[in-house]
Amino acid sequence: MSRLSIPKMAAAGSVPVRVCHQEIVKFDLEIKAAVQDIRDCPGPLSALTELNAAVKEKFRHLRGRIQELEQMAREQDKESEKQALLQEVENHKKQMLSNQAAWRKANLACKIAIDNSEKDQLLQGRDSLRQRKTTKESLAESASNITESLMSISRMMSQQVQQSEETVQTLANSSRTILEANEEFKSMSGTIQLGRKLITKYNRRELTDKLLIFLALALFLATVLYILKKRLFPFL
Repeated sequence: MSRLSIPKMAAAGSVPVRVCHQEIVKFDLEIKAAVQDIRDCPGPLSALTELNAAVKEKFRHLRGRIQELEQMAREQDKESEKQALLQEVENHKKQMLSNQAAWRKANLACKIAIDNSEKDQLLQGRDSLRQRKTTKESLAESASNITESLMSISRMMSQQVQQSEETVQTLANSSRTILEANEEFKSMSGTIQLGRKLITKYNRRELTDKLLIFLALALFLATVLYILKKRLFPFL
């Protein structure tokens, strides 16, 4: 519709007419998009109410622009331009009526869909309640099994803690034994060091004794030789 009307607006040669026509086309497209939003609205009714309020406002603007275009058409000097604009006005009015019909159908379809959705939710709620009632005993049994499992785990943990305490005690005893052995090794090390010093001292004394014995023996031999010399060779 808009592509066919643009040449007629150009023929009219009036800028206000062209601007008014462009606004009419813009509001027409916005209304179509809003009607589609209403058709796709999942609910609730408050959301549908907001969409309808927006559509009403757009229809109000569209109706005002169509009236302005009609007034401009009646003010045209040339009869041909006047008739062309009036024809455009009629086309826009028909399109507006078509949009209003589509709007009503979209509202009806949306309300039916919302009602069906609410019914489905109610049915699901009843089924859920029935399932909760039928599974109450199963839940109680599951809770009992879980409690028994927790108690078993608690006993196992208690045993594990006791074993851990015994292990810690064993490690503490082993640590004390190792410390005592270390002290004994230190004491034995001191004794070994002392023995090593004594052995070294005895070895030195033995060497000194051997040297003294050797000197004493040498002195004794020298004395014997001197006496023999004096006895046997007094003239020497």
